[in-house]
Amino acid sequence: MTKKLSLPLLGLFIITVFLYISFLIVFPKPVESFSEKSEVSIVRIVDLLPTPAPYPFFRPSTPLPDLTAESVYALDVDSMVTLYEKAADRPLLPASTTKIMTALVALENYPLDRILSFDGTKIDGNSIGLRPGEQMSVENLLYGALVGSGNDAAYVLAKNFPSDLAGFVEKMNRRAEELNLLNTHFTNPMGLDQEGQYSTAKDLARLSITALKNPDFARIVATPSLTITDTSGKIVYNLKNTNGLVLEDSGFKGIKTGWTENAGECLVTLYDKDSRRIITVVLHSRDRGGETKQLTNWLLGNFVWEQVSL
Repeated sequence: MTKKLSLPLLGLFIITVFLYISFLIVFPKPVESFSEKSEVSIVRIVDLLPTPAPYPFFRPSTPLPDLTAESVYALDVDSMVTLYEKAADRPLLPASTTKIMTALVALENYPLDRILSFDGTKIDGNSIGLRPGEQMSVENLLYGALVGSGNDAAYVLAKNFPSDLAGFVEKMNRRAEELNLLNTHFTNPMGLDQEGQYSTAKDLARLSITALKNPDFARIVATPSLTITDTSGKIVYNLKNTNGLVLEDSGFKGIKTGWTENAGECLVTLYDKDSRRIITVVLHSRDRGGETKQLTNWLLGNFVWEQVSL
């Protein structure tokens, strides 16, 4: 007499057969070849990963030049490796390097062709000479603020913000928090010396990394000289980049100068040449251009960039 399978055992048998057939369909080759197949897949995934940026290795050959700057920072842009620092986290007066943040906030909130008006308020410090009631595009005002370092141009960008100048400055500080610039705070968009207006060499370098991702910012700060006009085309301003290195050497691509009597000479610079991109910051220097050039040459001569394999 044939013995019948109980329903639970029959169900278990059917499930076992189903799983076995499924395994044969998914893995038709012998099990021992599976590990080999896995290795091939892993190699292909590694091949798809982006090639890491060349890594800078310190190979000292010459001594570091004497620098009068109170704070210094140098960063390799592609690898994000710190190349040199001196009191880089010390909060200092940033002077017109403030306009890096002013420009970033403006670019993130205005179209370049937006027309803004100057209300005629007297602005201290350097200016490009805007006249009361004058109207100018955001793009030309950015040239005025970044190339000509005009406090009046920076003021107009902030004053026309929907929540007025105070709201613009608040946005600058909120952006600093978002970028984790822990030692940076602004009280005005021009870079005037005020209590509560401060930044560090390291923060300014990190801010510049973000700003340079905007192609309009990168284009503007690298401009050696140009002519801009108001909306009528009748009022003309001839601007020359306040960063003299941009005029001297094509490897220097901006970014922003700064100076007040209390802040001393300040300079944030991008060097971009021969597949090397370096940001340097000198604050409270006696010779911002000369020391930036000395520092850049020393970095190029004492670091070797090598490709590191995964």
